[in-house]
Amino acid sequence: MQNSSAFQLFPKIEPYQQGMLSVDSIHTIYWEQSGNPDGTPVVFLHGGPGAGSTPAHRRFFDPSYYRIVVFDQRGSGRSTPLGEIRNNTTPLLVDDLELLRQHLGIEKWVVFGGSWGSTLALAYGETHPERCLGMILRGIFLCRKQEIDWFLYGLKNFFPEAWQNFVATLSETERSDILSAYYQRLINPDPAVHMPAARSWSIYEGSCSTLLPSLETVNYFAQDTVALGLARMEAHYFSHDIFLPENALLDNVYKLHEIPATIVQGRYDAVCPIISANDLHEKWPQAEYRIIDNAGHSVWEPGILSALIETTERFKQILSSPRS
Repeated sequence: MQNSSAFQLFPKIEPYQQGMLSVDSIHTIYWEQSGNPDGTPVVFLHGGPGAGSTPAHRRFFDPSYYRIVVFDQRGSGRSTPLGEIRNNTTPLLVDDLELLRQHLGIEKWVVFGGSWGSTLALAYGETHPERCLGMILRGIFLCRKQEIDWFLYGLKNFFPEAWQNFVATLSETERSDILSAYYQRLINPDPAVHMPAARSWSIYEGSCSTLLPSLETVNYFAQDTVALGLARMEAHYFSHDIFLPENALLDNVYKLHEIPATIVQGRYDAVCPIISANDLHEKWPQAEYRIIDNAGHSVWEPGILSALIETTERFKQILSSPRS
């Protein structure tokens, strides 16, 4: 169990290549590459679903060693159309990853993802284990009914003020099915209806994401692009059980047993409670499991950030060592 904050973000860098990749008749996804064009490929999977990526996400990786691929998933960030739920399912996101890998001429890559990014990483790895050099996962979310119910109702046990604000516009009847009430607002085409709902949902998540209050985190979640992508995609995926069979991610984790992996989890992660990381590690004992005792959910918690960068550094040796 690590609490060190000795490892810091790498310096700011700019992409050496970026573009838009059409993945079907509706969706076009934003992608970029930075770091070493001849380096070990690593793909960053953002959270949400729907949260999008930021320039800071390049900075978890040594740019002299890694070929850093960052992209925005369907309906998120700079991908278009923003907030689009048509043709937006987990299997299609997995297909997009493969299409992007092929488009960039990458044979195998390290898959790095946190929160929903860990969900998508598991789904991708279990579908295409032969394409994964390694996996670095944070804030495990398996999108089971118990986890969704916890997010919608259980969080009020630790963040009652945030939860009261979250449900403030809902009637007493609607509060018995928060997900449906929000989903109907979020898919309403009128911005006067969907944007207030999106901001409320996203601010609720941001308010619960850090161990200590962080206005910077809440303000980030309150941005229109982040809020709309995050809230609408989360409600969409939660309403459809992430478009995968029940318990599929745990049932198929055996396919990842031969892949080098590290799981980093905040002890006091309220958004994605530690029980999910524990359940995953029980099914995947080969993976290194690091519990950060002084951290919540956010990737920017000092202990989590440090552990992730330490892991990307250590993977240099793991990936260059001969494997039996």
